[in-house]
Amino acid sequence: MTEISTKPYLLRAIHEWCTDCGFTPYIAVKVDGYTKVPMQFVREGQIVLNVSYDATSGLLINNEMITFKARFGGVSRDIHVPVDNVIAIYASENGQGMAFELTEKKTAPEPQPDDDDPKPPKKDGPPTLTRVK
Repeated sequence: MTEISTKPYLLRAIHEWCTDCGFTPYIAVKVDGYTKVPMQFVREGQIVLNVSYDATSGLLINNEMITFKARFGGVSRDIHVPVDNVIAIYASENGQGMAFELTEKKTAPEPQPDDDDPKPPKKDGPPTLTRVK
């Protein structure tokens, strides 16, 4: 019998804890060819995403994938993050959360820029997410 990972269950639990406490849940993600995120916001092969209900639309955290829609620079984007690529989940207000060991995959494809990637926003500062209704 195949062993089921506890990681997606812990991700859902910490996300729920953050939401119940009024905190903003963020995930740190290793970006590879299995990850669909706006590449212009990736730094050193990683991206940090706000996964609060206020910043996302249609958030789904299942046992293999985290999917949602979010706005980056005013443009709505579909986001797909394999659970295996999540490095950490934490509350932005106090840093409490959990870090995970990455599980190695068989040769992941190189990340490809999205065809509909807009030019990076011209404002200074970190990217922000806005809820899409």
